[in-house]
Amino acid sequence: MRVIAGTARSLPLKAPEGMGTRPTTDRIKETLFNMLQPYIGDGIFVDVFSGSGGIGIEALSRGAAKAYFIENDRRAVKCIQENLRFTRLEDKAVLLNQDASAAFWQVKEKVVDVIFMDPPYDNGLERQVMEAIKDRDFITEDTLIVIEASLNTDFSWVEEYGFRITKEKRYKTNKHMFIRRNA
Repeated sequence: MRVIAGTARSLPLKAPEGMGTRPTTDRIKETLFNMLQPYIGDGIFVDVFSGSGGIGIEALSRGAAKAYFIENDRRAVKCIQENLRFTRLEDKAVLLNQDASAAFWQVKEKVVDVIFMDPPYDNGLERQVMEAIKDRDFITEDTLIVIEASLNTDFSWVEEYGFRITKEKRYKTNKHMFIRRNA
């Protein structure tokens, strides 16, 4: 696992020990960031269920002004800290070691440009987080929310919370859902 592009290009990243995380493959990460690049430059990025921090670090490396890393597993938090230090991006990072739904109260921004969430598959955590953030002022019609999920995860509920699906990108074993707040 490595940083694909930007100021930290090609630097290797550590992954937390054990099977608690699924680092996004380089190929999927490259495809994802080709789609996200227009939203990242000088923006605010939130990496939820951060694991190794690889997605948020990629965003910082590619020009995001600031990234929040939300992760409640202590081993993963330690790994994120090490990866941020190694890539020399820690001055642009805010690491929140707490539950994803609660952590959004610590996000002190007027607008968040991108929220990326990669929860453990098939546990319904994406729905819990969306419910927790549905009324947050920093999420505007321009905020892009991307959720990585298993292929069979149902997202028919997003409209209940005032959001809409704008795009779905399917891979062999998972998918990315692109979501925005309704105007």
